[in-house]
Amino acid sequence: MTAAAGKGVSARPIKPAGSCRFDLVSLGEVMLRLDPGERRIHTTRQFDVWEGGGEYNVARGLTHCFGLQTAIVTALADNPVGRLVEDLMRQGGVDLGYLQWKPYDGVGRAARNGLNFTERGFGARAAVGCSDRGHTAISQMKPGDVDWRMLFAGAGEGARWFHTGGIFTALGEGTPAVARAAMEEARRTGTIVSYDLNYRDSLWRSFGGPARAREVNRGLAPLVDVLFGNEEDFTAAFGFELEGVDAGFHTLPTASFRAMISKVVAAFPNVTTVATTLRTARSASVNGWGALCYHQGEVYEVAQRDVEILDRVGGGDSFASGLIYGLLAGKDPQWALACGVAHGALAMTTPGDTSMATFAEVQRAMGGGSARIER
Repeated sequence: MTAAAGKGVSARPIKPAGSCRFDLVSLGEVMLRLDPGERRIHTTRQFDVWEGGGEYNVARGLTHCFGLQTAIVTALADNPVGRLVEDLMRQGGVDLGYLQWKPYDGVGRAARNGLNFTERGFGARAAVGCSDRGHTAISQMKPGDVDWRMLFAGAGEGARWFHTGGIFTALGEGTPAVARAAMEEARRTGTIVSYDLNYRDSLWRSFGGPARAREVNRGLAPLVDVLFGNEEDFTAAFGFELEGVDAGFHTLPTASFRAMISKVVAAFPNVTTVATTLRTARSASVNGWGALCYHQGEVYEVAQRDVEILDRVGGGDSFASGLIYGLLAGKDPQWALACGVAHGALAMTTPGDTSMATFAEVQRAMGGGSARIER
């Protein structure tokens, strides 16, 4: 732990456990992921299916691994694909009371469900993602489609934490306004707000590119308490340059991250926590994996170590859910950061976007436990 410049304002208190229906509510798209396993997308003859989405994955990890009560605000087209996504989400345990069903016109001209084709990569062959998510049901959501006041302050409702991010806000012209409405009401009712920059070039490419991403994210940043991002996100999607790194991010000097974070909290003093993963890809199968966290004027670090990877997708989301769990549970920031790193590492050892880890496995990984078989 080291002190950092730009301390900013004091953190808003987290509501106590049991005071709200939900420990966390996420806002975002949930897609059907089609996974060719060890094969390639363009040559496979079969796919496994999973549900996944950057914001949803955080909620699911908190429920499945850490036993908290979470919900997802999302929308699906009412057809068999949407019902399959619903069934997969039900297995994950996330509350679906705020899932909206949109009429399906038979071909998806008005609204459809997002598909995400993702191959895992191996060795020298990098992972590949191919999304098919234009005109999805949630991309057309309007601020008034959800009763945010009821969700955050209604009798028997409420949330301790609200999470969304740059994937959701890139889905359509109106989604930034939806995020703003939710974030404003969350803050008004004392709910902590986290936001993952999660820059995706494919989403912003026809929507204004990095300049539009920065405009949207900087416009929402004054409503954020906890900000997540990686080495690319802060530059491309937020406009804060990370000095001393090459284009391939082969080395990630932590001093550069500390300097960049100091600029972020100076520009947005309401942001009391900034967390970033530190990932360097030795190959698709072995990554250096660690993290850095600024929290109320201090900087905490979990140094990179090599981790073996089966499926890297969702590792950052599982990192976020582990860190959020630590803060919701009242743990110290170093513990929360280590929990996020361990949870993210374990999530990348299994297929699919979402975590299959148990809390006992996370604690074991945090303590340096070996992978020796348990019988």
